[in-house]
Parts: sequence; structure tokens; C-alpha cells
Amino acid sequence: MPSTPPTAPLDALVTERMDGIGPMLDALPTTDLVRLMNDGDAAVADAVRQQASAIAAVVDAVATRMAGGGRLIYAGAGTSGRLGILDASEIPPTFGAPPGQVVGLIAGGPQAITESVEAAEDDPELGRADIDTLHAGALDTVVGIASSGRTPYVLGAVRRATELGCLTVGLSCNAGAPLSAAVDLPLEVVVGEETVRGSTRLRAGTATKMVLNMLSTLVMVRLGKTYGSLMVDVQATNDKLRHRAVRIVTTASGADERTARRVLEAAGWHAKTAIAMIAMDCDRETARAALAAAAGRLGAVLEGH
Repeated sequence: MPSTPPTAPLDALVTERMDGIGPMLDALPTTDLVRLMNDGDAAVADAVRQQASAIAAVVDAVATRMAGGGRLIYAGAGTSGRLGILDASEIPPTFGAPPGQVVGLIAGGPQAITESVEAAEDDPELGRADIDTLHAGALDTVVGIASSGRTPYVLGAVRRATELGCLTVGLSCNAGAPLSAAVDLPLEVVVGEETVRGSTRLRAGTATKMVLNMLSTLVMVRLGKTYGSLMVDVQATNDKLRHRAVRIVTTASGADERTARRVLEAAGWHAKTAIAMIAMDCDRETARAALAAAAGRLGAVLEGH
């Protein structure tokens, strides 16, 4: 099937804006170039902040579905797809999330993670097929990521997700984007033209990274994956992370380092379980049962002891 024709001229998009030739970058001192880019990046956080209420609504909606067994699925092309995969890949080690709970899809498949497969983004059927491959359903959330807000692959993915009953979210960097009209919850983070005109791996990429950080991290917070600001479900799979787990246990429990390490070893190096074991003065199985009864929320377990 031919790709979906764009609904608005590319030149009309703020991410593609070319109001004149712009600064003569190659003529500027390097320090001025650094400041120019930094000034542009400084505006990104404010653009994200303007979407705070909309982002919060997405977090709560995703968390509700994920608590029932749903997944968070990102779909994007090029930089957008790579950022989704990056975010998805970091959730299991940071929060102990099961593999496959957060998934990243990219137009062109795994090859496109490290190589340019740009033509793949023009085919909406590839997006539909990738969603079908995951057997997406009503508990899942599909986040379409496209700086332009009109990438055919992404539009195909979210439209198929809608047909399957998924919650759909659209993250773009243009106002009034076709992607926004195609989803349940639109997020439009308008960051303006890029330092190198049209290179959306810059401000738009930074905005995308910030929003994805918020979505996945705060969903994990809502699911009880933190205690205070501690990552108590961290997977302690190397020396650095085991050292971090010891610090988490000593901070949360007040135990000394020697005790924390001993209990962590008994807990299979799971910080949340170790903290519960210390607080309840119990074995690993009892601590795990208490955490399971509290839906994994360490605070609820500690409040009872």
C-alpha cells in the first residue's frame, strides 16, 4: 500500500522552519556556537513544562493499565524510534520491570537502531504490522513519537493500536499535528526551529528524551517501584549496582553497611526485599509475601511495622 500523503506541507512545520538562512554558523567562534545551542536548549524545558498537565494525565492512564498487566509501547522512526528504544531498554535494570513490559519499536526494525533506514518511515503498513506482531490489546498503551507529527509509520502504528482497543498517545513537536488528531492523548511540545534547520535530533530530540524520561519513570513511581526517591527495585547485576543497593538499604533502613550487605545476600540482592526483611525482622519469603500483598509498595509494608 502506498504511504499516507502528508496532510500539511512540510515547509509549514515549525520543526522545518527556515526563516532566512539563519546564523552563519561556520563563521562564528566555537564558544559562540556552544552558547547558541545552549540558549536554544534552555527553551526546551519550558516547552515541556507547558505540557505538564497533559503528561501527568498520560502517566496516570498508563499506570492504571500497566497495573492490570498492560505494556507501554513506543513507536517511532529515526531519532524518535531510537529514543523510544533507549528509554524502554533502561527500565528493567533501573526498576526491575519484567522484560517486555516497556517496548520500543522503530521503523526498519533492529537494523535502524544503528543505521539509517529512512525510507521505512514512509510506510504506514509497517507500523500496523509491528503493532500486530506484539499482539497489542486493551491494556496496552501505544505512544507514537514523531517530531513532525505526521510520520506515516507512526500514524499507521497508532491507528492500528486504536483498532485493537489500546490507549494511544502522540508525542510531537508541532502544534495541530495529524498525530494529535489520531490519538486519545496528544502531547505537543513545540520547541521552535532547530539550530541546524530541520535537524530534529537537536531540540526536538532533547524534548522527546525529557518527555519519555517523565512517562516511564513516573509510571514506575506510580507502580511502587521507588521508596522515597530510591530505586529499590534496581537489578544489582554488577559491582557498581551492588554498591548502590547497599547504599539504598542503609539509607532506607538505617542499618549499617555490614548488615545491609548480609541481608542483601540473603535477599538475592533485591534491595526492596532486604529493606522489608530488616524492618520486619523476618526471612526472605515472609518479606516477599508482605510485598506481594502490598502490590510491591514498600512504603505500605513499612507503615505496618
